[in-house]
Formats: sequence, C-alpha cells, structure tokens
Amino acid sequence: MPIPEDVTGEEIDKDVRQELQSLPKTLADDVAKNLVMVARLIDEEPERAYAYSKVALRLASRVAAVREAAGFAAYANQKYSEALAEFRAARRMTGAVELWPVMADCERGLGRPEKALDMAGAPEVHKLDKAGQVEMRLVAAGARRDMGQLDAAIVTLQSPELASNSVQPWTARLRYAYADALLAAGRDSEAREWFAKAVEADRDGSTDASDRLAELDGVEFVDALDEDAADAEPGEGKGDGQD
Repeated sequence: MPIPEDVTGEEIDKDVRQELQSLPKTLADDVAKNLVMVARLIDEEPERAYAYSKVALRLASRVAAVREAAGFAAYANQKYSEALAEFRAARRMTGAVELWPVMADCERGLGRPEKALDMAGAPEVHKLDKAGQVEMRLVAAGARRDMGQLDAAIVTLQSPELASNSVQPWTARLRYAYADALLAAGRDSEAREWFAKAVEADRDGSTDASDRLAELDGVEFVDALDEDAADAEPGEGKGDGQD
C-alpha cells in the first residue's frame, strides 16, 4: 500500500510509538506509517483504512496497538467477528478494559444482543472511565432495542449523564440515542425535545440530530441543484449538435 510523502509515522500517539520500540527501527517506522493511514482514513474511507491495517498486522501482529487498530478498521467495515477477535487479542496483551464497550457492540453486530447485555453487567464495566461507562450504556440500550425492548432501552439511557446540563464529548450521542428511542416508542413530543437538546450539544456534527429535528418539524430541504434543473427550460444547457 502506498504511503503519502507527508506521512512520517511521527503523527501517532507517543504511547503507540513507545509500543513500537520493541521492533527494529525501520520496521517500527513502517508500521507507524500504516497506523497513521488507518487513523487518517477510517472515518471517510474505511475500506482503505482496513487495507492499511492488514499491512500493519502482517508486519507486527504481536503489538497490541496494531491489533487494536486492526480491530477498529474491521469494525468500521462491519466485519464484526474479525474485529472482536482483534480486540480480544489486544486485551489479552494489555489487560486493559477500554475496549469492553466496542467488544460488546461487536456481539450486537453478530446478532447476539443477549451477550452484549451480559457484558454490560460484567465487573469490567466498573473499571471503565466515565466515557467508557456512557459508551457501555449506549451499547446496552442498543441491545435492548435489538431485542424489541423499547421501554427498557429508554430506561437504560436515563442516567445522571443524560440529565446533566454539562456538555461532554459523549453528550450529543447520548441525547440523540435517547431521542431516537423515544421516537421509536411513539413519544414524538419528548423525542423532539431531546433531538433539540442533542443539536445544542453537537458542536462537531457527530450526529444528524438537526436533520431529525427538522423532519419532526415538517421542514423539507430541497437540493438547490435539483431546483435549478427543474426551473431550466427543456433542452437548456444541452448541445443540439448544431453550430
């Protein structure tokens, strides 16, 4: 896989760089560059990110950060069985619990919401930081919805973090999930309120809460290009083959 000239490998986190110090320097640099590409592409071009992760994995499968990156790349491509295997490998190497929520979400992706709920009640959850605990709550609520338990999903999301007026990195997604669950349960007015609260917290556009809110309000967006095309005269803008 080609690596752009502007990628040096120095862009990765220092903790990952430290992990790579167990490798020969040239190999460590190559792995680092591939990990940079994974991080750079995973949101917009997940298939390419996955390809780079496979290169890194081939070069350094015994490095936990590489297994973790491979897991996230597989997860982004909905390869949940592969993602879960990589996350488990990374966790065995480090003993850390940070991957627990995404591992549970892989179980959901594999059609095993009951297993995800079992993980949500495991002792590992108490070792997660606040962000991890919120993520686990989101996964558990999703598992409840997978099982058709809408009311239970709503209750699962009701928490001090949801009620707080403080905006944290997870706030928009938590409010959005709550609004979406309310809407699925037919509680439209409450859903509208929470989609509006999600919009307030969504400073980086991580959700489509504004679109969902507009939809509930009956606002229709018209593509300007489509509108211009409709207003154009028949044949306008097309050559007729004559000079």
